[in-house]
Amino acid sequence: MNTADWEFELSPDDQSNRTLVSNVHPRDWVNPEPASIYNLVVVGAGTAGLISAIGAASLGGKVALVERHLMGGDCLNVGCVPSKALIRSSRAAHQAANGQVFGLGSRKIDGSEFATVMARLRSVRAGISEHDSATRYAKMGIDVFLGEASFVDRHSVSVGGQTLRFRKAIIASGARAFSPPIPGLSGAGFLTNETLFNLVALPRRLAVIGGGPIGCEMAQAFRRLGSEVTIIELSRFLPREDPDASALLATVFKREGITVLLETKPLKVESAGPEKRITVQAPDGERVIEVDEILIGAGRRPNIDGMGLEAAGVEYDERFGIKVDDFLRSSNPGIYAAGDVCMAWKFTHAADAAARIAIQNALFKGRKRLSALTMPWCTYTDPEIAHVGMYESEAKAKGIETESFRVDMADNDRAVADGETEGFVKITLRKGSDKILGATIMAAHAGDLISELSVAMAGKVGLKALNNVIHPYPTQAEAIKRTASAWNKTRLTPSAARFLKWLLAKQL
Repeated sequence: MNTADWEFELSPDDQSNRTLVSNVHPRDWVNPEPASIYNLVVVGAGTAGLISAIGAASLGGKVALVERHLMGGDCLNVGCVPSKALIRSSRAAHQAANGQVFGLGSRKIDGSEFATVMARLRSVRAGISEHDSATRYAKMGIDVFLGEASFVDRHSVSVGGQTLRFRKAIIASGARAFSPPIPGLSGAGFLTNETLFNLVALPRRLAVIGGGPIGCEMAQAFRRLGSEVTIIELSRFLPREDPDASALLATVFKREGITVLLETKPLKVESAGPEKRITVQAPDGERVIEVDEILIGAGRRPNIDGMGLEAAGVEYDERFGIKVDDFLRSSNPGIYAAGDVCMAWKFTHAADAAARIAIQNALFKGRKRLSALTMPWCTYTDPEIAHVGMYESEAKAKGIETESFRVDMADNDRAVADGETEGFVKITLRKGSDKILGATIMAAHAGDLISELSVAMAGKVGLKALNNVIHPYPTQAEAIKRTASAWNKTRLTPSAARFLKWLLAKQL
């Protein structure tokens, strides 16, 4: 059965995008004849779906994988891969424009090379797309169906006029960008992460509505590539992150020439030819912002429409998605869910980890719990902001006494040599012990550095052990050891210090 009419053209129509599409939603794909019954049917071929399908198939299961759009999901097509490619180009541009920091000449970045930057992005994405291709998964013995999935009843789903019966199913349909109900926004037009990477010309003036991870990352990237950028945020940057990190990021953004409007509400949007005018309510009153493009980074909503979840007996919420228990089981015990469609953690690595839990629990009566995971995350601004575990405020709300230890990156020799001194390592402990409750790292490579603390927490290793870990010199990871050393010094009580001083004096 041929797939439905082609609806997934990407812009521009170049070789990179043609390669991408040929891998993740081939125009000539023919869906296979369904098996009489499947051990597992997976709906959605983003990260959670791909991991679910390949994991079950590698264990010998008969698996069907259904995708209505592009295999690889948001991460490959409109998320992690293209955004990080763009961020890397923007960092190179920033370094070139600030060569004097390293004793070199500087080169002004004016946006004239934006088209080639985006061509590189598309090339990177196309090259990676082979890993998520329909052909690759079919060769692994997975029945790949391209088309809309709709549950017929509690044990079957329809795709393109064919019915797939299953023992168990995993819904991994992901989420999409949320469009806030701002009067005039829809008529004026706007960008989301789903359309942003189609651009071939740099917007001279860009407004970013939303100061979450996507908004902050893209605001900085486009500013460094030559756009005049204004961020409009109802509260503060990254409101879920450590306040010290949010405040420092705001300072960095202002220094780089980004107009930062915090505690500001968009009231309406109007079109004036090619220009868009945004009226906002700021703390100092109303004002009008004139821009060429608007990027919405105001959160995400689960993909649950048109799936026939009622027929399957699967309960859901329009905002938060499919309702699951700690084992990722839905209200239908034969159907599980994983990834953005059901989880507050909307990260690729979280979807991967959840899929592994769902496979074990669905197929082998496992009892793996989502809440048992130690989940780090990172926002890829410059400097990056990474976190794992609890924040001090969370611990306080739970009645846990804490103490925190902080070392600034300005005191790290490698960071000084690299010209990357903004940021810090902050580790929060249960008071009176070396048990790590959480940590925030703000540094140029925070996403890499946080893994050491994630491993420690997952392995129940305390800060005392990290104090004894030898780090190569000079590395930015030494800041973690120095934070551990700061804690270790507090263990030396005044009476112990007096005793040691007396003991050493006796040796003279």
